[in-house]
Amino acid sequence: MAVYTKINKKDISYINKKFEIEKIINFKGIKQGIENTNYLLKSKNKKFILTIFEKRVSQKEIPFFMKLMDQLNNLKINCPRPQKNKNGSYLIKIKNKTACIVSFLKGKDKKSLNLRNCHDIGKMIAEMHLCTKKINLYRENSMSVKYLKPLLKSIKFKSKKFTNIEKFLKINFKDIKIKWPKKLPSGIIHGDLFIDNIFFNKNKLSGIIDFYFAANDFFMYEIAICVNALCFDKKKSIFLLNKKKVKNLIKGYESVKKVSIKEKKSLNILCRGAAMRYFLTRLFDYSNTPKTALIKIKDPREYYQKLLIHNNLKTYKDYLK
Repeated sequence: MAVYTKINKKDISYINKKFEIEKIINFKGIKQGIENTNYLLKSKNKKFILTIFEKRVSQKEIPFFMKLMDQLNNLKINCPRPQKNKNGSYLIKIKNKTACIVSFLKGKDKKSLNLRNCHDIGKMIAEMHLCTKKINLYRENSMSVKYLKPLLKSIKFKSKKFTNIEKFLKINFKDIKIKWPKKLPSGIIHGDLFIDNIFFNKNKLSGIIDFYFAANDFFMYEIAICVNALCFDKKKSIFLLNKKKVKNLIKGYESVKKVSIKEKKSLNILCRGAAMRYFLTRLFDYSNTPKTALIKIKDPREYYQKLLIHNNLKTYKDYLK
């Protein structure tokens, strides 16, 4: 979440005319995240989130995200539900950009996760993966390894001091692409389960938000993303893999859905691929985000460290002990 597009009272008036929801009387931009513009909307008794789609989100793919969140709600997965306007559509135009309004999910993200939280998240991911087997939707993952090469080429390494980073990225990308698994159990994954996309209410997992990277991919790739995003501890400016968190995440997942031996063998390369993805997207955002955007840019160096750590691990057991 972030704020690139500024809205005003006139836009709120337009929303009130378009939707049969309780009248919006207040709005506030949300700084967190880096992809789309988001506002918290408040009526007298309810809250909603307005999302204005920016940057990497393809217009033709937005209906996929709306239908997915709607159907996940029907299958009792706690996530925001898109609101239909008076024309029966999920989508409207704000400032000549596509936008939607979704229900507000109670709870908030945590600054750090304990082992129990990791177990509960693993369990929830498995439940979601099982549910998505019942959902007849498909979207190719626009952030899969095969689509990272254009992103790598688009990054401007502005000075000679970045030459070693550029070389490091190219060598790693080539190796990851060669070793990337061909066939693993797959279906719809969330694809971006960072700590700020997971909500807790009174220390109990209350649901997940921000499905705008959801796509069809390996289920184990979701776990690899979560290992990167949720299972490292930061001490000063150093990131360390917390193997107990990894163990609890997978234990929670396997309490609902088994992980095959082939999936376990692929964990290291999938973790390397996920780290590469976030390293590249953060490098891109670091050099391309407009200064006028109300946004907190995330540090790319975090994923340089994480990729180095994955490069020094090999087997599934290396992540647990």
